[in-house]
Amino acid sequence: MDLMNLVQKSRSYRRFDEQYHIEGKVLRDLIRLAQFSPTGNNLQPLKFWLSNSPEMNELIFPHLGWAGSLKDWDGPVEGERPSAYVIILGDTNISANFGVNHGIAAQSIMLGAAEKGLGGCMNGSAKREVLRKDLGIAEHFEVLLVLALGKPAEQVVTEPVGEDGSIKYYRDENDVHHVPKRSLEELIVHDV
Repeated sequence: MDLMNLVQKSRSYRRFDEQYHIEGKVLRDLIRLAQFSPTGNNLQPLKFWLSNSPEMNELIFPHLGWAGSLKDWDGPVEGERPSAYVIILGDTNISANFGVNHGIAAQSIMLGAAEKGLGGCMNGSAKREVLRKDLGIAEHFEVLLVLALGKPAEQVVTEPVGEDGSIKYYRDENDVHHVPKRSLEELIVHDV
């Protein structure tokens, strides 16, 4: 699969086949991608909390927000929840500023997941401090981002932004998730 197709396949999925188990080896392979991703000053301040057990996943799930634009949806129901999570942590013993390191690592992980036929959602609306305390994560780790992973159980399509200019994602009458994307011409401020 070429890089463009891989990026296009790496959508934000929010409903999964919860019975599909993601092996620990698969999660560690995804973290290897983050391991070799660039970090500022090569400090490598990120650490990763992995979960693929139903019991641990159940502890993580209630601390996450799911879809701000879908006001009438509270998130995936039982059976549609992620089968694994990667919690990206910043080690404050290494650095107090994590910049964009976790975004770079997260994108590497999500592209790797897409290549393996998995989907996921980068969850930035986690209740970080409560999650850290409830899981017993040491205080010198800052919860930066939670990646929800699983076998997608929904169809997600991208489309051009409509005449109304709205970029809000939505679900249609067939429960297909639509994600409007701005045109390339709108994104490029100065062309060559």
